[in-house]
Amino acid sequence: MADGLRPDTPDEAAEMDWQAAETILANAAKGADDGEIFVEDSRSESFYWDDGRLKSASFDATKGFGLRIVSGERAGYGHASVLDTDAVARAAEAAAAVKLGHEGQLDVSPARVNRQLYPDFDPIEAPGFTDKTSLLAEIDAYCRAKDPRVVQVAATLAGARRGLTILRPDGVKLNDHRPLVRINVSVTVERDGRRESGSAGAGGRQPYEVFIAPDRWKALADEALRIALVNLDAVPAPAGEMDVVLGPGWPGVLLHEAVGHGLEGDFNRKGTSAFSGMVGQRVAAPGVTVVDDGTIENRRGSLTIDDEGTPTQRTVLIEDGILKGYLQDRMNARLSGVPATGNGRRESYAHRPMPRMTNTFMTAGEHDPSEILSSLKRGVYAVNFGGGQVDITSGKFVFQCTEAYIVEDGKIKAPIKGATLIGDGPSALTRVKMVGNDLKLDEGVGTCGKGGQSVPVGVGQPTLYITGLTVGGM
Repeated sequence: MADGLRPDTPDEAAEMDWQAAETILANAAKGADDGEIFVEDSRSESFYWDDGRLKSASFDATKGFGLRIVSGERAGYGHASVLDTDAVARAAEAAAAVKLGHEGQLDVSPARVNRQLYPDFDPIEAPGFTDKTSLLAEIDAYCRAKDPRVVQVAATLAGARRGLTILRPDGVKLNDHRPLVRINVSVTVERDGRRESGSAGAGGRQPYEVFIAPDRWKALADEALRIALVNLDAVPAPAGEMDVVLGPGWPGVLLHEAVGHGLEGDFNRKGTSAFSGMVGQRVAAPGVTVVDDGTIENRRGSLTIDDEGTPTQRTVLIEDGILKGYLQDRMNARLSGVPATGNGRRESYAHRPMPRMTNTFMTAGEHDPSEILSSLKRGVYAVNFGGGQVDITSGKFVFQCTEAYIVEDGKIKAPIKGATLIGDGPSALTRVKMVGNDLKLDEGVGTCGKGGQSVPVGVGQPTLYITGLTVGGM
């Protein structure tokens, strides 16, 4: 008898025959080390307002499955956008070819969890289409009324509800639903022919109402305008090696990129990370503790279970400067002889899982932020970041500052434009001089790319004093 798949709504039955799928998977997984069927049923929408009008509105409904067979370091994968038995059988035949005579023993299934990090709701259902577009128009009018120098306003609303079921070869079935929303505001101002922009956003696994309440979206609009006006007064950034103070919250994206990726299990098992083989060794200054935590309620990077069914957890990666371990999916954990940490993630059913971060941050220290700034004799105070590039093998990074200031004798001076921070993650960790007591997580806007896949993540940190970074100017 067919077992109806209902990841989105009770009356939406898919074509998957779970009993037949279990039999197909079990046969394909004989002699393999691991495997699963990952079934996804998702809906998403986005609205983009720009130049005084709604520029685009989109809706997407996605349904499909991916079937994986793992043998040693190899993984066979087949996927389809239909959920019928014939498609599952063809995917299994293709994926099972990876065994090539391999004789393994199937890994045990992940433990079930009773907790759920967020209630089951669909952000797309409410508020309605007209309410969402009216809000974007209201944001535009609000920003233009705040300052006559505003020449352009762009705003985005996006929501999604992802339902998934993971079927294991032993018949264990694991389910999760994942709501996600995001709002962004960008403002461009002009004075004497010079134009500058600022942006702010927020999001998480909560209903739209949390983020589109008037006090919330107005705060985002005000912040975007503030950053734009600051940049309007910015002077060219200096260049050279100098001390840098990083602000709390979103600047943790530098930690995420320059250090976090280097602590993912696949890079370290293969020996291609700057942190490979260094567990138990000092890799950062005393007082530096880095954590990946996928269990924080409602956060953008949080998951009840990862995309292999493993419960997420709080994983201490670096403790008081000592490397404690790496982020692991099931395959890399098995090959490394360590437990999986709940960090196996994939963009969609069409992608294989790999070790990925959830919410990665540095924990709070003991110094007051004002104390940290006052101790900076001459350097840069970097408050916000834009894009950056990182080399995983060396840890070398280049990050662009979107809001930064010159500091002299502990006093914040002029804002600067065009500043980039250049260094490498392993060295930067050892140069952390002071860690603030003001840990802050980002507002819920992070998206991480790796291996051609993008997943939502969170970042964060307290105020940090780092010595000897290279600052590139205009």
